[in-house]
Order: sequence, then C-alpha cells, then structure tokens
Amino acid sequence: MNKLFNIFGNPVSHSISPLIHNYTIKSLDIDACYTRIKLNDGAKIREKFFDLNITGANITVPFKEDAYRTCDEICGIAKDIKAVNTIIKKKGKLFGYNTDAPGFYETIKDIKDIKKILIIGAGGTARAISIYLRKKSYNITILNRSKHRLKYFEKEGFVTYSWDNFNKYDFDMIINTTSAGLKDEIFPIDEKILLKIFANSKYAIDIIYNKQTPFLKLAKKNNLSVKDGKDMLIFQAILAFEIFFDFKYKKEDIEKYMFEAISIV
Repeated sequence: MNKLFNIFGNPVSHSISPLIHNYTIKSLDIDACYTRIKLNDGAKIREKFFDLNITGANITVPFKEDAYRTCDEICGIAKDIKAVNTIIKKKGKLFGYNTDAPGFYETIKDIKDIKKILIIGAGGTARAISIYLRKKSYNITILNRSKHRLKYFEKEGFVTYSWDNFNKYDFDMIINTTSAGLKDEIFPIDEKILLKIFANSKYAIDIIYNKQTPFLKLAKKNNLSVKDGKDMLIFQAILAFEIFFDFKYKKEDIEKYMFEAISIV
C-alpha cells in the first residue's frame, strides 16, 4: 500500500471519516487506506506519524490544540485559530491546517437571516468556527462551563460568558461544539438556560453527526430549524482530501463520492 491516512481522537470509534475517505479513495482508484487511531495522549501524535509512516491525518476531539503544537509548520487560517484538524507529512515535516472553519461556513453561508451567533464550548472547533465566522462579519459570543478555557477568546476580543455569569439570550443561531450528547444524553448547558436561549432563536446546529442529541431534540421541540454536523463533516473532509493528495483530483468528484458515501451510513 502506497499511502496511509487516519483520524486521531478519543473517542474515535464513532467516526465515519474512514468510510467517506476510503469510499472516495476507492472510487478515484488511489493506492491508499484511511484508518482510525484512538489516543490517550495528544502529545503522541507526532510519534505515531513517524512510527507508522502515516502520510496524512485528521484530528478530532480533544486533540486539535495538541496537533497545533506538534506541527513543524502551520498553514492558513490555522495560524489564527491555533488549532489543527488536518496534518500532512512532507519531506519529514508535519504541516498543519484547519478545514473545520471553512467546512462549517459552507453549511450556513446560504442562510440569510443570521447575524448574532452563540457558540457553546471553548475547544479547538469553537476556536475555528468563531475566528472564521467573525472574519465573515457574524457577531459571535462564546459560552463555556469554565472561565479558564475562555482566556483565548477573551484575548481575541470575543464576548465571553461562563455558566455562572451568563445573562444574554438574544441570538439568531446556537452552535454546540462540545461532546455533550455524543456518548450520553446530557445537554451542553443547563436545560433551563437552553430554553431561554431557544425562545428567541431561529437555528440550532450540533457538530455531532448521525445522532439527534438532546440539544437538537430540545431545539426542534421549541420550533427551531436544526442541523447536525454531517454537512460540516463532509465539507471539511473535502478540503482535507484535497490537501492529502495535493489538489490532484477535481473537487466536484471528491464531493460527489463523499456525499454518496455518507448516504449509505
């Protein structure tokens, strides 16, 4: 086999990235394979790259900031975000990118009546989405359980709240970037707070895919338009695939095969 790709994360068994990448690899007749690797320590990403001779990888929670620190060079929007979800190895060096940000934007860019957005969570995905959407002129507020994780966002000039001082409920869209609801049935924040937010909102998006999380169920029950993270997954994967194979293949072909793959899940 010529090239090995994978996704690093914990948990990672739920990821359908291997399915959509391998389907596309096979459809384009590429000599490569894409696997999953569960890590307990994000500091091991670099070691795994070289020990297993990995060509490229995607990074999921909770290792996107570890991935940023492990790369030799950071490219594009990842420099601002300081979180990496795509790594490619070239000439013995690791190059880090962030495809989460443009991938998410593709999922909402055609919705015209959004201005004020609340992002729940303060990890690498929240960083990516907040930085990129602010560049696109959206008004972004960050809400996280602890104050400590908000320091990055405060430094970047975002309006931030922790659970104990949150008192703002007027948002057009709510985005959950936490893992709440992935392996359990809990909300990303207190249900009473969510109900107050949903009373004034139009849209709710959860980056978790292929599951109606408690967050999305409650939003739908309160008449919001809802969407899971499936589209974000595909659009970020398309860009990651282009990076993996040095933009050799047509984007429309990659998109076609990836959407075919996810339709059979």
